[in-house]
Amino acid sequence: MFWAKEQECIQRDDLKNLQLLRLKETITRVYNHVPFYKKRLDSVGLSPEKISSLEDLKEIPFTTKDDIREHYPYGLFAEPMKKIVRIHASSGTTGKPTVVGYTKNDLNTWSELVARVIVAAGGNENDIAQVAFGYGLFTGAFGLHYGLEKIGATVVPTSSGNTEKQIMLMKDFETTLLVSTPSYALYMAEVAQEMGIKKCDLKLRLGLFGAEGSTEEMRNELEQRWGIIATENYGMSELIGPGVSGECMVKNGMHIAEDHFIPEIIDPETGKVLDWGEKGELVITTITKEGFPLLRYRTKDITWLNNDPCNCGRTLARMAKVQGRSDDMLIIKGVNVFPSQIESVLIGTEHIGPHYQMIVRKKGYVDTLEVLVELTDGRMLEKFSELENLERTIKHKLYTVLGLDAKVKLVEPKTIQRSTGKARRVIDLRN
Repeated sequence: MFWAKEQECIQRDDLKNLQLLRLKETITRVYNHVPFYKKRLDSVGLSPEKISSLEDLKEIPFTTKDDIREHYPYGLFAEPMKKIVRIHASSGTTGKPTVVGYTKNDLNTWSELVARVIVAAGGNENDIAQVAFGYGLFTGAFGLHYGLEKIGATVVPTSSGNTEKQIMLMKDFETTLLVSTPSYALYMAEVAQEMGIKKCDLKLRLGLFGAEGSTEEMRNELEQRWGIIATENYGMSELIGPGVSGECMVKNGMHIAEDHFIPEIIDPETGKVLDWGEKGELVITTITKEGFPLLRYRTKDITWLNNDPCNCGRTLARMAKVQGRSDDMLIIKGVNVFPSQIESVLIGTEHIGPHYQMIVRKKGYVDTLEVLVELTDGRMLEKFSELENLERTIKHKLYTVLGLDAKVKLVEPKTIQRSTGKARRVIDLRN
């Protein structure tokens, strides 16, 4: 199924011509209206009329989250406030929030892009969609909400939290499509089980999960617990929100809307642009945004790109599941560690649940890693020999994947804090 087949199945030569046209328009926009970008482009001698090919993009300096924060709140807007009809922002938990402005055209584009993602995943006008993202400055809820309305689906804007009521409404309203973070969807499954509601009691058939990375093991767990098809989509507030990319029903990578975004993969240490298929940091240039365009924005997300046509018929490039974030990557005893590596080991291991937490400490001059893992049955804590065997098994698996020793601590069910949004997987106590 397609929402915009002509754009989603565009030939690559035609796509490149369109990208170049839109890149020139975007560079002209920011050069004339955003002093920050005029200064940046002048510093490398790239005025708009000198852009002649997509290769010129590599000459433009990167934009970072720090750049956005330094120009808080409206310093990077390319349109006057009278044309800005919506403002969203990140949570700002590590500093000033990153503020994003949308024109009317931006909102229309956003709805179209999310509609593509929903239809590619299998959503349609007959769905009753429960949006369990938190509504507010966070882009996820509104992005999916308007995309779902665009395709004609019925939207139930429950927001996040109040989980027992969520489950009740899911059953009573005969919800068929769930929108949430994957970690919250797992928690909802736990609550449904406690309430005595089985998956056969529900009409749920499809999950659109985003806002945090997840592994194939997490997907399998979600599909098994809910009896659904679980798909993943990607976006971030700075770029537009959800709608940058999303999985089709083949589930072999997330199709990037390349007619609106130019993706690159770089070496996060050197900034060198890498080839198709090489893993590195995703960099995105927006080429249709009016209110808040970004040139070569460093997302910090680690992934790789595949430009082979998909079996679904789409020709747009696909990005792999995000492996982690370059700024979330832990370096422990010289080894690079991502939470997704831990998750891939734990989920699906017998006797343990999908919730875990990594605690990093420094003992003297040496870093240590402890992994807290929930048991599915607390009675196992009384079976010391089985407990020790399970700890050894998990420790060995972690060593095989990570190449370092980690302490494994098995804990009672439901003792690791749940979240209605993004799960907090890492507690770094070294500083």
